[in-house]
Amino acid sequence: MALTYHNNNSISNITSFPLVPSGSPVLLSTATASGSSSISFTSGIDSTYDVYYFEFINIHPQNDGSIFQFNISSDGGSNYNIAKTTTYFRSIHNEIDNTALLGYEANHLAQGTGYQPIMNNIGNANDESCSGGMYLFNPSSTTYVKHFIARTQSYQSAEFSFDIHMAGYGNTTSAVNAIIFAQNSGNIDAGTIKMYGIK
Repeated sequence: MALTYHNNNSISNITSFPLVPSGSPVLLSTATASGSSSISFTSGIDSTYDVYYFEFINIHPQNDGSIFQFNISSDGGSNYNIAKTTTYFRSIHNEIDNTALLGYEANHLAQGTGYQPIMNNIGNANDESCSGGMYLFNPSSTTYVKHFIARTQSYQSAEFSFDIHMAGYGNTTSAVNAIIFAQNSGNIDAGTIKMYGIK
């Protein structure tokens, strides 16, 4: 591998770094839930950007203890059925300070085509919600599978702080061009999801 040398002696004089992305995230779309069965993005996911980032802001479920989840599509959202293999682990701590755990959870898929959990057991009290974000990498590739990584924080239904790490891949070399978010039961009563493109 060739080394890259800069022709200045001071970091303050360097104006660019070859091979390092220099662009800022570009906001492409914003969706706000209001008793919504799901939120989907069926346009704007294409070869324009190498990475798409979805920002979750105060996702508030209708049903207490429900799961916030997603699925992906290669036909513009007509079908959300791409096989996914994933991992899922959590750290938790409760308000009364008698439980703190870190561990792997069974909210994963092994070539499953169903929805993948992003956050489980979200509370539905007035002040409870889930926030975080998810990256989808190179969805327009027709060579590689489609990697994704999510990190979310929730005010859980039994007064716990839940910190969830989820990652995996959609096992397809077809271009992925749509994504859907939903609760496993009930609606998304409130919350905002923003989609950004990153070059």
